[in-house]
Amino acid sequence: MLLLTVLPICAFAENTVRLRVAKGGTDVSNSPAINYLRYVLLPMLKRMGLDVNLTVHKYGYYSKGMGEVTLTVEPCKTLSPLRLEKFGKMTAVKGVSVCTFLADRRVAERQANAANVLLRERGYTADIRIVNDVSNPLQKGSSLVLWAETDTGSILGTDAIGELRKPSETVGREAAEKLISEIMSKPTVDVHLADMLIPYAALAKGSSFYTTRILSEHLETNIWLAEKILNVKFEVERADGLYRIRRVD
Repeated sequence: MLLLTVLPICAFAENTVRLRVAKGGTDVSNSPAINYLRYVLLPMLKRMGLDVNLTVHKYGYYSKGMGEVTLTVEPCKTLSPLRLEKFGKMTAVKGVSVCTFLADRRVAERQANAANVLLRERGYTADIRIVNDVSNPLQKGSSLVLWAETDTGSILGTDAIGELRKPSETVGREAAEKLISEIMSKPTVDVHLADMLIPYAALAKGSSFYTTRILSEHLETNIWLAEKILNVKFEVERADGLYRIRRVD
């Protein structure tokens, strides 16, 4: 969450910004998993002209945290608008299943296998990378991030976090169920990316637009804040079961 706060500021620095954050939670409830940022948000921002690299040194989980990452942001004079009108055709389903000091219980494999079973039942084949991590001896934990890519440039992402007494198979099914819900609705961004993109759409030169399946409170709040702070205007339209978010140029 700290990275999401500072990234729009770093984007317009005169020189490269390297920000190292330590002792935090990279994969915890009520915030995006770190691999969601790496493989969903940042690739979308790169399309807008923002070049960001995120390196994970240590994964951190509830309750001790102790995660550590480095964010490297290259200077960006102007953000290009993001224009995602159509879902298109799916080209890939990918994922990263991580566990820290839980390899002996095959946690990362079990999460990925459970997700794959459910995805295959719906006709999707996923390439999920297994990461048996040993970066943080102070806090065991796990996470699973899944995303779908389409030929129009859309990325739909979901995640699920391991918890004490929460079976690995439940983590896998949770992430897969959320991704299936996104795919079936055919938006151009997922429900979480929809609100994360608002500051960048507001700062970009030109009109951005995309569709999402849910008009969340986070999305409505981000739109309200962007309009108040940056003196821009967004339009929200309901069409074909989706919400079309458009920054008015």
